[in-house]
Amino acid sequence: MLASAAQADTVVIVHPSNATALDDEQISKIFLGQTKTFAGGGEAIPVDQKDGAAREDFGNKVLKKNQSQLKALWARQIFTGGAKPPKELGGDDEVLKFVASTPGAIGYVEAGKANSSVKVVKR
Repeated sequence: MLASAAQADTVVIVHPSNATALDDEQISKIFLGQTKTFAGGGEAIPVDQKDGAAREDFGNKVLKKNQSQLKALWARQIFTGGAKPPKELGGDDEVLKFVASTPGAIGYVEAGKANSSVKVVKR
C-alpha cells in the first residue's frame, strides 16, 4: 500500500469562484476543522475521499498526518463535541462533481483527473 501512496500525485481543487491562492497551512486548517472559512472570507466546505492512495498522499503531504493520526484526531474532536470531519466521497470523480457544482467546496484528486470544471490551488 505504501508504494501506491507514494505514486499518487494529488492536487487540491476548489470551485471556480473560490480563492485562487491557498497555502498548506490554510488548507490544513480547513481540512482539520480549525476554520470554516477561506482566508479571504467565504465559507469553506471540505470534502474528503474514502481510504485510498489519494487520501494517504494528501494526508501525508499537505496535512502532515498519516491515516491513523487523522482517525485519532477526529475521534477526539467528535468525542469532545468539536469539529466534524469533512464529508467523505467515493473517489476522484465524485469529488470533482461535488467541487465543480458547490460554491465554497474544496477537495483533492489525483493530478491527472483535474479538469476545467474546477480550479487547482495546490499541486
